[in-house]
Amino acid sequence: MTPVDIKNISSIENSIKLIKQFIDYDSTKRKFSEISEVSSDPNIWDDAEKATETMKEKDRLDSMLAPVEGLEIELSDITGLYELAEVDSDITLMAELSDQLRQLADKAHSLQIESILSDKHDVLNCFLEINAGAGGTEAQDWAEMLGRMYCRWAESRRFKCEITDKNIGDEAGVKSIVLHIKGNKAYGWLKKESGIHRLVRISPFDSNARRHTSFASVLVTPELDNSIHIEINEADLRIDVYRASGAGGQHVNKTESAVRITHIPSGIVTASQIDRSQHRNKEIAMQMLKAKLYAKKLQEQQEATNASLNKTNISWGNQIRSYVLQPYQMVKDLRTGVETSNAQGVLDGNIDQFLESAVATVD
Repeated sequence: MTPVDIKNISSIENSIKLIKQFIDYDSTKRKFSEISEVSSDPNIWDDAEKATETMKEKDRLDSMLAPVEGLEIELSDITGLYELAEVDSDITLMAELSDQLRQLADKAHSLQIESILSDKHDVLNCFLEINAGAGGTEAQDWAEMLGRMYCRWAESRRFKCEITDKNIGDEAGVKSIVLHIKGNKAYGWLKKESGIHRLVRISPFDSNARRHTSFASVLVTPELDNSIHIEINEADLRIDVYRASGAGGQHVNKTESAVRITHIPSGIVTASQIDRSQHRNKEIAMQMLKAKLYAKKLQEQQEATNASLNKTNISWGNQIRSYVLQPYQMVKDLRTGVETSNAQGVLDGNIDQFLESAVATVD
């Protein structure tokens, strides 16, 4: 084997070792065996609700075990064939297997990063809210650019990205926008995007072509599933209905289908105008409200600040990432130090390097 092949094998073996540590492999394997035995009992469906939860837990454990066990099998198969190719001096096969080892090393690294997302909330879908900072049209255009960036990232992963609420800017862009991102570990991947994002560029709205600095805040909250219960007193809510804004046909202009919910004790406001049905929009707004209240609860318990970003000064000194388009091209994460000169690629959704480094950073 070449030194590069040996290095890739060592990298894969190290990733497998770390993944097993992250998922507590032996314990998870034991739990999976136990729950598999329970799920094979034909009487389990006598209690449909309990059976559904059992099968859901079985699938969750399997999703943790299967990737690392698949890596072990692939590595064993490739190295076994490589040894035979060396004996037969089959240069062509050895070259093909070297390529497979490089690809497997990349796959192992990605799985290693993903295995860190083991918190019970990480597997959930999420709501991602973007609010323009001070600066009028400049900041509002920047908020819309960020929304596009996250949607493009979601599409690259085959996640579903829906706009549940959008407050159009006065001249361009958006004052605020809420994205509902659905996909495997969407919240886990995006949760550390909460913070202030800063843009520096030559303004397309300035006739003198001066350089401007704009800010927008991002707040990511999990879409809660049925296993997490948040009690909300109806008396604490103010519910307003209004006509949806933006494109949507004649129905949008004639029907008060959009819903805004204000939670009076906390001051939290959520809204949805994505659906033609007022009832469905109310459901979505309530989901978002529960997610924000839950995030606020976690913040209080963990003394975190992410859940209060909408009350944070969206300006200098609070940013987590800078996007510089002029006088040079550079995007830099101020928490991890990761940077790239491919600013346009980042704005087109290529943000994995930032997400992976944030995930790998222990709080």
